[in-house]
This record gives sequence, C-alpha cells and structure tokens, in this order.
Amino acid sequence: MFKRLKEDIEVVFDQDPAARTYFEVILTYSGLHAIWAHRIAHFFYKKKMFFIARVISQLSRFFTGIEIHPGAQIGRRFFIDHGMGVVIGETCEIGDNVTVYQGVTLGGTGKEKGKRHPTIKDNALIASGAKVLGSITIGENAKIGAGSVVLKDVPPNSTVVGIPGRVVVQDGVKIKKDLKHNELPDPVADRLNSMQQEIDALRSEVEQLRKEGARMYEHSDI
Repeated sequence: MFKRLKEDIEVVFDQDPAARTYFEVILTYSGLHAIWAHRIAHFFYKKKMFFIARVISQLSRFFTGIEIHPGAQIGRRFFIDHGMGVVIGETCEIGDNVTVYQGVTLGGTGKEKGKRHPTIKDNALIASGAKVLGSITIGENAKIGAGSVVLKDVPPNSTVVGIPGRVVVQDGVKIKKDLKHNELPDPVADRLNSMQQEIDALRSEVEQLRKEGARMYEHSDI
C-alpha cells in the first residue's frame, strides 16, 4: 500500500513542473486526493458494499470536483492534472501511466448495459476538455487533443483531434507525454482553408468571365 501511495506522489513530480514539495503535493493536489478516495471506494465496491462505495465517491466529488465511479478500474501511476470536471464512468478500464487533464469525460453514449465506457491503454494522454465516449479502446501511447470528441477506437501511437475525433498522427513511434495543446494539427480548419481557397479561385474565374462577357457585348453589333 505504501509503495502505491509513493508512486502516486512521485508521478505528480514527473508530470507537473509546478510541484515543489511532498508536503504541498499531499495536501493540495485534488487529483491525488480523488485517486486515493477512489481506491478506498473501489475496495468496498468489489466487496459488493455498493452504498458505502458510492457515498465515498460522492464525498470525493464534493471536495475535489472529480467524479470517479467506484466501479472504474484504474492502474498504477494514474495522474489527473488540475482535475476539475473530470468524470470517469463505472465500466472504465484505465491502464498504467495514464494522464488526463481537467474537464475530461470518460463516459457512455446511452443506457446500454454491460461494458459501456472506454478502455484506456498504458501511457495514453487525454487533454483538457476531451470527451471519450462509449465502449471503445484508446491504444497505448495515444494522445487525445484538447476538446476532441472520440467515438471510435484509437490505434496505438496515434494523435487524435477534432469533433468527431480524427487520427492525425500514427507513425508507430512511442509518443512522449509532451503534448502542446496549442500546436495540434486541426484537420477541420485545414479543410475549411482549402475550401476557402477554392471559393476564392472560383470567384476570380467568374469575375474574369463576367469582364470578358462585358467586352464581347460592347464590341458586338447588337
């Protein structure tokens, strides 16, 4: 147990350059508090003491702003940065060394039964405000860009952005957790820019044809 607690603290120092001392991390990091509360709630959940488990999870939600269903399965060295507004559903399965940022939802798409929440593989990173919905799998070393809505499986070693989420990088190389949220490729914006260029070219051609038509009319005998 103490080894696991130490891992939880050390991953904060690995992922957050603002972390300074153990005392500060233990007392002020809501993501860490939410993970520790979840471990307790999950223990009672596995013992089928569902009411106690839900009470603990809701108390944690009240104090941290992070809602983790006690049924969710979370691996080692899980890091929640800032954390406010994070929601993790009952049938979520999260691997080791996973990082999520504020406003992330790992949720379902409806009232289906059984496995209805995502599976997040090892070393994945999910950026601010991303929504990963349904019984899908986010592959190892994958990155989900800020504000993305992901509804389909994401291959390993991929970067996904947009609404709905699109794979924009997949090269088979392990991706380090150095995601810069403001420098992600934007396939929607790229497509809109391409369409705007086509519209400008068509306008230019129409204007040229109009001028030629006007000259022909002026020189006609009609």
